[in-house]
Amino acid sequence: MAETLEKGTISIHTENIFPIIKKFLYSDHEIFLRELVSNAVDATQKLKKLAGMGEFNGELGDLTIEVSFDKDKKTITVSDKGIGMTGEEIKKYINQIAFSGATEFVEKFKDKADGKDIIGKFGLGFYSSFMVADKVEIISRSYKVSENEAARWECDGSTEFELSPATKAQRGTDVILHINKDSEEFLDEWRLKGILEKYCKFLPVEIKFGTKEERVEDGVDADGKPKFRTEKKDRIINNPSPLWTKSPSDLKDEDYLKFYKELYPFAEDPLFWIHLNVDYPFNLTGILYFPKVKNDFEVSKNKIQLYSRQVFITDEVKDVVPDFLMLLHGVIDSPDIPLNVSRSYLQSDSSVKKISQHITKKVGDKLQDLFKKDRADFEKKWDDISIFVKYGMISDEKFYDRAKEFALLKNTDDKYFTFTEYKEKVKPIQTDKDDNTVFLYATDKGKQHGFIEAAKNKSYDVLVLDGILDSHFVNTLEQKLEKIQLKRVDSDTAEKLIDKGEKIESVLSEDDQQKVKTVFENAINNKNMTVSIEAMSPDDLPVVITMSEFMRRMKDMAKMGGGQYGFMGAMPDQYNVSINGNHSLVQKILQADSDERKTTLAKQAYDLALLSQNMLTGADLTNFIKRSVSLVS
Repeated sequence: MAETLEKGTISIHTENIFPIIKKFLYSDHEIFLRELVSNAVDATQKLKKLAGMGEFNGELGDLTIEVSFDKDKKTITVSDKGIGMTGEEIKKYINQIAFSGATEFVEKFKDKADGKDIIGKFGLGFYSSFMVADKVEIISRSYKVSENEAARWECDGSTEFELSPATKAQRGTDVILHINKDSEEFLDEWRLKGILEKYCKFLPVEIKFGTKEERVEDGVDADGKPKFRTEKKDRIINNPSPLWTKSPSDLKDEDYLKFYKELYPFAEDPLFWIHLNVDYPFNLTGILYFPKVKNDFEVSKNKIQLYSRQVFITDEVKDVVPDFLMLLHGVIDSPDIPLNVSRSYLQSDSSVKKISQHITKKVGDKLQDLFKKDRADFEKKWDDISIFVKYGMISDEKFYDRAKEFALLKNTDDKYFTFTEYKEKVKPIQTDKDDNTVFLYATDKGKQHGFIEAAKNKSYDVLVLDGILDSHFVNTLEQKLEKIQLKRVDSDTAEKLIDKGEKIESVLSEDDQQKVKTVFENAINNKNMTVSIEAMSPDDLPVVITMSEFMRRMKDMAKMGGGQYGFMGAMPDQYNVSINGNHSLVQKILQADSDERKTTLAKQAYDLALLSQNMLTGADLTNFIKRSVSLVS
């Protein structure tokens, strides 16, 4: 070791600072590499700022940062060609653990252009090195000193350090970590490459990590065909100028699509995107993409990446991005989002709330703009984006107020309507006795086909609400829309709406109605089935099984995990069995020559109604088939 200039004690408040750092400073030890590379980037950008201000007149040269490792020596080295440090600066910025150098630097250049943007990151971030290293060396040569003059700082993780002179050919700083036994997993090329690609993929200074082989053209052979040779080139692991740092006016659609593939190589192309670019009252840039999600939205969460000055922080962005927009993909970059010491967890405060509100507003503006500019194209996208919009309308009052102008309802004929348009369409005929306009809807066009057709025969219109959020969305619409009720097409309401024609009269006497009711109650023999005789069209089905809208909705909410509705999940299903007293089959039952025959016909009609709703299973289905064969024979 070179002659020791100085030995000393690091200026900290407790002898236990390093055990605390090693255990608690970061939840994930791989963060050490992010912190060291980020510091190297900051040192490089400081030098570029000084050059721009005329404070550094030398050649900048190649500013590439290099990360390397030596498996035999058990070292990892991060080298930059940035501003560097003198021995005194190392004492100041490294030993005084709570002082990063930013205060003095900003004070010195506060009156110069862009001085406010200069930041210093040496501080606690550097000390994350001791989570993985038994000893850390710094060899640094300041941009201010003469050739080769440098300083070496060493520390073994205690509060003791050594500072000595050193020689270094290039300006900048080398941080050398002597990896401890428990952290030798990091002495692996692919492990380090993975960490760098995760955290440093878009840092604004090129980062070299080893070399890669590339096939390059090397003349032609005797037949005139091109020859190739393999050439080793630096492996640059980052894109220093990601798309969100550029002006939207300079970009084309293909640029956004290409960047999306860079972020999500295996994803389908997004539907559209929003480029965020705000500098007041906070700094925020980024690109948010609307992916094709449809109903399987849980797997798509945690796709938005949060950066601070192009350093990856986290993909847990729930404090910054409203929950309903967690389904989006993309990148948000803001130096104004407050982070704790590890830069890994967000602290909710007014800045974060303002950013969240701004993102919500920008998304609402974009959707409204798309709707107004090209409604036909918006309708084509609706099935893919409706889950975002509905989720937002359910969870965010302000977003609901914006979205109600462009949110769409789709009917079984695949036609789209705004809320206002749909109310105007169905109000003349779909109005109940309390003057509420009733929106009928289907949750499964296949299973509810018979009910849909019956509704259409009455000139009713039926919406399709078959999404994973639609049971909640139905409740939201009823709360928000005045004099509107939503009823499932197979509920007991559809039959009770006011029709355009005269009210249908029953052809059965009260005595016959009671006889028919008794036959069916005996045939069904199920206390969860409430039998009633209804006056319907002779063309309607002989038996219709429905559940009350209230009961069905509570059961749906229980399935979705609604806590206050959990008790509904344990309750037996209660159904209404409506017997069409005007159907010819009812006359056959009344005229049958034996009670057994009456019961058989009633049971057959009831089982047909069950079958139409996929409610006939097991032994009941087997008996129905046997009975059907017997009846046709």
